[in-house]
Amino acid sequence: MDQKKLIKNNDLVVKGNDLVQASYNLSLTEQRLILLAIVEAREKGVDANTHLTVHASTYATQFGVTRQSAYEALKIATDTLFDRQVTFYDTKPETGKLRRNKTRWVSKVAYVEDEAVVELIFAPDIVPEIIRLEANFTSYELEQVAGLQSAYAVRLYELLIQWRSTCKTPLFKLEVFRDQLGLEISEYKAMGDFKKRVLDLAVLQINKHTDITVSYDQVKDGRNIIGFIFNLKSKKPRLKKDDSQKASMIEHKQIETPLIAAKKEKTAKEVKVDHRFDTFLALPLEKQEQIRNKFTSHLESPLKEMWKKYRLDAVEKPELKPIFAATFLKMLESLGNRP
Repeated sequence: MDQKKLIKNNDLVVKGNDLVQASYNLSLTEQRLILLAIVEAREKGVDANTHLTVHASTYATQFGVTRQSAYEALKIATDTLFDRQVTFYDTKPETGKLRRNKTRWVSKVAYVEDEAVVELIFAPDIVPEIIRLEANFTSYELEQVAGLQSAYAVRLYELLIQWRSTCKTPLFKLEVFRDQLGLEISEYKAMGDFKKRVLDLAVLQINKHTDITVSYDQVKDGRNIIGFIFNLKSKKPRLKKDDSQKASMIEHKQIETPLIAAKKEKTAKEVKVDHRFDTFLALPLEKQEQIRNKFTSHLESPLKEMWKKYRLDAVEKPELKPIFAATFLKMLESLGNRP
């Protein structure tokens, strides 16, 4: 493969979950270099002897920096990457026991000055974690991390994206979490510094540049923060240019079709959205209580307790809203739509 060919935005970075959850310290440039090499490795298929190449021009285009900046950054990364280690855990097949592994990222790395190219070979323990994965892996589009300017943001995004389907992570225990982010014991020891310099900065960048929106809850033992639970939500996908043009053409054709316009007008008249339940919920709680008390005596089953349950469950179980909305509107109908 000619690495000078622009890597596509939808090219996938795929890592085994053991590697995603590992502890390591890479600079932003080193992480980006590894990601570009992983994309090439997936396309070529590699083993522990395969040379991979990353051109400075590709790096510059993919991450929105000048070629000169890419040259200089990759030269520095080449000098440091060989000494970078990664610690991860897996299960020993023979015994089923938990095993702690420590390995290098690469077994060889070189920078070709006249060609502005990095050549590298992934270490034997890394290769199975980036190709031919059939289960227990995490994948995401390379473009999702292209705009992140913090190494911590890239790592946090990878750790979070494993939980996209559940929209909520388990507890990230503080000490393990710090290790996964690559922090030394002496770095940002004060919680205020950790949140300001690492966590909040990473969350801000993820929310701005990626396909998910993130927030977190602090978990305490007494007065001490012992970890974090993250909440994530997928953003509405943006239409690509071609898709946007197609959608515009379809919309234009529909506007020009009288029959479709008539049907849409008829449907709009037939389907009238009733916002009275939302209006009720927007009232102050005291006013809601007055209305509930007023209606309760007219109902076969107490509405008051049902509404208490709705208020408690609304955040975690928004699917309950239609049930209570239907009950509320039916109640209004039975009372002649009186307020």
